[in-house]
Amino acid sequence: MSFELHSGDKIPLIGLGTYMVEGFARTRDVLDHALSVGYRLFDTAKMYQNEVHIGAALKDLLPKYNLQRKDIFITTKLLPSDHGEKAYDAILESLTKLDCEYIDLYLIHWPGSYVVSDWKIPKLRLESWKQMVKAQREGLVRNIGVSNYAVRHLKELFNNAEGVLPAVNQIEWHPFYHPNDVLDFCKENNILVQAYMPLGSGSKGLLNEPQIKKVATELRKTSAQVILKWSIQQGVGVIPKAVQEAHMEENFNLDFTIPDGAMYELSNIKKRLKYDWDPEGIP
Repeated sequence: MSFELHSGDKIPLIGLGTYMVEGFARTRDVLDHALSVGYRLFDTAKMYQNEVHIGAALKDLLPKYNLQRKDIFITTKLLPSDHGEKAYDAILESLTKLDCEYIDLYLIHWPGSYVVSDWKIPKLRLESWKQMVKAQREGLVRNIGVSNYAVRHLKELFNNAEGVLPAVNQIEWHPFYHPNDVLDFCKENNILVQAYMPLGSGSKGLLNEPQIKKVATELRKTSAQVILKWSIQQGVGVIPKAVQEAHMEENFNLDFTIPDGAMYELSNIKKRLKYDWDPEGIP
């Protein structure tokens, strides 16, 4: 399962999130099993502080699976404090840490910034985009996109996009929180919506939601599989974080279909809960 980006590159609809995967040995173990399962998309960010370990682990592991750099898809992201003219140097830094010649997808991680006043933020993130376009035209990155962008942020970017529209908008998306206006806008413009935290936070009950468990029982699948498949059947990519081998395998094995009635039921769970950053307050 994959989605064709503006560049013609194909991005897998199932990838592995690596937030909180730390240290070389642990990172290598996680990526080793992920590659054996079939994962080919690996999502990181400067904020995660593991780019160097991911780069080293992939260099070590790809020959084991008879793979080359072109066979995998690496996503990383701009640290919010690197917005503006610093974005270009941030890309070079990520390339060095990942120890590769190009990044498949580079995202603005957050439309806001940690270091400037609110009124300066729109101009600053547009400068980030300008620097990212420059890096793409130089071949340092193959695709560029955004994360945590609401529709108004996307429209602003469209009006100042340097001739390059975002390939991906990575947002929080799951049955408790699914901004359909963002999905509709992105589909209209051939932008892939990619779900981070697609399983929510285990401590707050998404996996134990009765309606989800009911559908999972009916389909003889786990709640996690149902939630991920619910996203994919809407054309939304998923990058669940997993470090346990059983969970990686479970999350990757989504070769089934959720019936229309169950899809409607899952999309209309009354509970609304957002676990992570909320971009609505960002100008």
